[in-house]
Amino acid sequence: MRLSAEDEDALRYAKTLLETPGFATRLTGLIGMPIEKALALLPAKWTEVVTGATRKSLYAALHTALLTLEHKPRAQSREVVHKLAVAATGAGGGAFGLPALPFELPLSTTIMLRSIADIARSEGEPLWTTRGKLACLEVFALGGRSTSDDASESAYFVIRGALARSVSEAAHYLTERGLAEEGAPTLVRFITQLAARFGVNVSEKVAAQAVPVLGAAGGAAINLLFIDHFQDIARGHFIVRRLERTYDPQMLRAEFAHL
Repeated sequence: MRLSAEDEDALRYAKTLLETPGFATRLTGLIGMPIEKALALLPAKWTEVVTGATRKSLYAALHTALLTLEHKPRAQSREVVHKLAVAATGAGGGAFGLPALPFELPLSTTIMLRSIADIARSEGEPLWTTRGKLACLEVFALGGRSTSDDASESAYFVIRGALARSVSEAAHYLTERGLAEEGAPTLVRFITQLAARFGVNVSEKVAAQAVPVLGAAGGAAINLLFIDHFQDIARGHFIVRRLERTYDPQMLRAEFAHL
């Protein structure tokens, strides 16, 4: 089955969103310096703080996804509302710096998850299923084209492929047992894979907030970029997933590469 003209346009739009400049590139434009230079401003133990905050945030997002996300069909997502909420948390994080991260990041991540779920609903994602809910969390591991990608392969499908087994195992485990054992190896493996990708963006966000002249206003602006980045990725991701429910996934992947 070939793509209709409308669905081909949708896939092209999804590819544009999924291959937009990465978060670091956007931050460089905002703070006016290479993100590598901003990373040098962070204290010695920043990696430990970021790692802990990232894992805590993703576990909080997992709880939120499984226990509170409902399938409420919605024609349009409320992206602006969520952007304002995340900007407010970013202002607080920017004012207090790195010590605020363990408190600010779980809140920001939960708000972003709500926005991601909103986008998923607007694209017809079945959020009554555990797999649909985990697809929302999967967004945190996705990103734009990386420097290692070649012309025939998108980082989007490479990362989805790498996550596929752990997502499937986590969905099976959670459907049968729920969150009774948060430390179960299946869930730890899933969160670890998400954290490895999401933590890179968190590190870049923290580095930008460490630039001395930014403060609260800068923190709000950085969080706006943060959520805007993941909203773009979510929209592209759930357009692709919507099309995969109609067309052969391998054919879609080939079309994605061809566009």
